[in-house]
Amino acid sequence: MKIAIYTRNSNAELGEGRQALESALVKRGITIVEQWSPETTVDVVISIGGDGTLLSAVHQIGPSGIPVVGLNFGHLGFLTTAGRDDIDMLADSLINHRFSIEKRSLLQVQTPNAMLFALNEVYLHRVEHAPLLHTQVQVDSFDVATYAADGLIVATPTGSTAYSLSCGGPILAPDSCSLVITPIAAHTLTLRPLVVSDNSTIRLSNSDPSMVCTLGADSFVTTLSGRCTVEISKADYQISLVRLEEQTFYTAIRNKLMWGR
Repeated sequence: MKIAIYTRNSNAELGEGRQALESALVKRGITIVEQWSPETTVDVVISIGGDGTLLSAVHQIGPSGIPVVGLNFGHLGFLTTAGRDDIDMLADSLINHRFSIEKRSLLQVQTPNAMLFALNEVYLHRVEHAPLLHTQVQVDSFDVATYAADGLIVATPTGSTAYSLSCGGPILAPDSCSLVITPIAAHTLTLRPLVVSDNSTIRLSNSDPSMVCTLGADSFVTTLSGRCTVEISKADYQISLVRLEEQTFYTAIRNKLMWGR
């Protein structure tokens, strides 16, 4: 088995974690690929850090199909599979193939200047001291509403437990084939989160020539200004996340969101 290790940041704790992981993998006869790219032949990529690090690894992997598993050295770590005390368990599970692969959809985001991809969400948010955004939302060819709000989120099932959840959006199961449109501090209380098919094309438009807002796609952030339209649809490839034995989406909800405690 060949494994690549991905880290985004560097500090003493992460360095010790990586050293312990490498030792556990080598002891079990697993080859560590040092110089890694999406074109390199590896069986699994292990990200060391939090959910942000795993998202960064996902964007490095791209459409290559290489499975990724997260070793959590962050806080909540909803996307990560193992904690800092689970290094030996993770290594044993990988070498003995005691894991499954979950396919997760991504968003393809066409902006006026670039094509972006997002595993969690895409959002628009007004800049500091700017007035409310008035975002016209279309699903396929149908007008939905104009959302007067601080911003708007379009999230995948994977991202439904992230920014969207903190703004009152529902949690979507990974296999629900859905997306959720969630307003951020909507000016009108009747404008609620809306769940749509992930086969839909969602268009977010603003007709105000003086508009300035932030667009985020996972950890990538840019600025939009003037009249513009952002088109969002499901990407034509998926990401493979590793789940260890006896771990499911629902156990993650219970344990990490502390439901029933």
